[in-house]
Order: sequence, then C-alpha cells, then structure tokens
Amino acid sequence: MSDTISINGTQHSLPDDPRRSLLDFVRQDLGLTGTKKGCDHGQCGACTVIVNGIRINSCLTLAVMHDGDEVTTIEGLGTPEAPSELQKAFVAHDGFQCGYCTPGQICSATAMLQEIANNWPSDASESLEGEMNVTGEEIRERMSGNLCRCGAYANIVAAIRDVAEESA
Repeated sequence: MSDTISINGTQHSLPDDPRRSLLDFVRQDLGLTGTKKGCDHGQCGACTVIVNGIRINSCLTLAVMHDGDEVTTIEGLGTPEAPSELQKAFVAHDGFQCGYCTPGQICSATAMLQEIANNWPSDASESLEGEMNVTGEEIRERMSGNLCRCGAYANIVAAIRDVAEESA
C-alpha cells in the first residue's frame, strides 16, 4: 500500500481521515475547485472525475479507496491557454450557460468518448458487439448521469459529436 494518489499527474498523500470523500479531498485539501459539489448524492454528475480511465462521481467514493490510482479532474484535461478539444467544442457550441455542471460534463464526455472508442455498448447501442456509433441517442444515453439545470443539452451533444467526428 503506497498511501498516495496521483491527481492530474502529481502524487499526493492520501488524507489522514478515512471518511474524506474524493470530492472533498480534491476541492478542499488540494484546492482544485473545478470539480463541483452539486447534490452530494451521486445524482447530478457535477463531481465527475476520471479514475484510471473510468468516469465516476467523486462524491460517492472515499479518497483512501484510490490508493495508487490516477485521477484526472477538469484541471488535468486542459488549461485556459491550452484547452482540450472538448473544452474548445463546449465554447464553440455554447455547451454551457451558468457553467456549474460543465467540468463534470467535460470529464464525463472525455471518458465516454473513450468508452465508445473501446466499443463498450450502452443501453442505446444497436448491438452489444462490434463498432459503436456516435449517434445523438448514444451520446444522450451515455451522458444521462450528468444534469444541466440550464438545459444546454442540445449544445452539449453537438459539442461532443463534433469532437467525436473529428477524432474518427
């Protein structure tokens, strides 16, 4: 047991308090406030981060459960000077209004596009095997755990679709 966690490529000691959620550890202990606390019950997706390539709700897991893991937050995906392709697409398509859910949406979409590239099916997939298609229905199904109270869903789907088509 190493008692460390990698956040955006930097090693950190795990918190002493085993009850500390990954969300609170990232925000309060490390000062990475891009990841948002929405409902604190895993229902809104505002706290979505990527752990070892898989998107999770950071409010529902304890930091100590991720000993040795690689966690990527929105800060690890891009910067204002060098945004990721999804961050650029969200801006180009106005995929946000208030912006509160945007970090979770972008982290979720980043991992979702990798799921599709890995041919992992969803409930909306035409088949359980073979190549997955990036359709609007597929994107909406896979992003259904990320809520936007402003209702920017059409723009979010358009942004994700643009990036998926560019990388295809």
